[in-house]
Amino acid sequence: GVKEDRVDGQVVKLSKLNGITKTEDEEERREMITPALREALSKQGYKLIGSHSGVKLCRWTKSMLRGRGGCYKHTFYGIESHRCMETTPSLACANKCVFCWRHHTNPVGTEWRWKMDPAEEILQDALEKHQNMIRQFRGVPGVKPERYEEGLSVKHCALSLVGEPIMYPEINTFLRLLHSNRISSFLVTNAQFPEEIRSLVPVTQLYVSVDASTKDSLKKIDRPLFKDFWPRFLDSLRALGEKRQRTVYRLTLVKAWNVEELQAYSELIALGQPDFIEVKGVTYCGESSASSLTMANVPWHQEVVAFVQQLADMLPHYEIACEHEHSNCLLIAHTKFKVNGEWWTWINYDRFQELVQAHDDREGQQSFSALDYVAKTPSWALFGANEQGFDPADTRFQRRNKTKDISGC
Repeated sequence: GVKEDRVDGQVVKLSKLNGITKTEDEEERREMITPALREALSKQGYKLIGSHSGVKLCRWTKSMLRGRGGCYKHTFYGIESHRCMETTPSLACANKCVFCWRHHTNPVGTEWRWKMDPAEEILQDALEKHQNMIRQFRGVPGVKPERYEEGLSVKHCALSLVGEPIMYPEINTFLRLLHSNRISSFLVTNAQFPEEIRSLVPVTQLYVSVDASTKDSLKKIDRPLFKDFWPRFLDSLRALGEKRQRTVYRLTLVKAWNVEELQAYSELIALGQPDFIEVKGVTYCGESSASSLTMANVPWHQEVVAFVQQLADMLPHYEIACEHEHSNCLLIAHTKFKVNGEWWTWINYDRFQELVQAHDDREGQQSFSALDYVAKTPSWALFGANEQGFDPADTRFQRRNKTKDISGC
């Protein structure tokens, strides 16, 4: 609830919250990316865009270019990992989660207080920088030429790189631009911005991170900046429940921290009634002063499976649908996606683009729902299949040395 007036060319923010009118010269707003941050993020492989955005090549994109298998979103929803761009229009976040693999180099804040770049420029630059990173794989041994060609044209965008994408005030413009370029949108949010969730335009799939099931454990694990983080969290889940397009709860299991809370999790699931629940064992990202996480907190795949089976048994209308053993991740799906005993968790991306186009053309008058753009899940992706979620079209590659890049959603 912020109104803006212009007085002598200055932006005056009239905040209903404190009744104080703040004047600030637009020039005085500082850039989010400080020189120190620029250096730290560049070292981590980020390509920075403008003053608050970034793009990075996910390891699964590289893996799929080589025919070594895609990420769990390929297994669960049929995205083509080699055509997926991982980006964010806001490097800032309102949480400092203990398992954050950015080691907290990114800025934090509860509201947008930086200079702002236009959505068109961010997208253009993101696509360009992403394509440049793909181009470096041209002719590299093992890279499949047909996948390299496909990889140059982005088909999916994972807004989950770092930070909180819905903090960016022009997020809806950005999403519409993605769709007008026929790029699907997978947006991940931290369940701290309920009103922003409510005002979000339709996205292909909307994720909310549910990293704990009680107020105390959420405070420990997500370390939120908001004082009223728990009501915000609950209201964000309610807001997700009001969406008609595909919604996902993303549960990250940190062993010895949030596995004992099955009952509380099932209550949170009843609150937002997501279409899907992804359960992932936390990924260990190396020692860091920012986090007390160690290998002891990483649950093995069998432990994650056991947790998921217990959880699914407690949930009416939900069953385990898929697994991606390679990234220690399982998918619980609402049984409305099971038709005549067959799962339809995959996405018909062309259909989504037609539906979102019609929705925009009629200014939101023509709504559509998750079931309008489903596709059949292949047998290899199903829970219990011998492939354990590994696409048989690819060849699994086992590294000899264990120092591997585990970043990537």
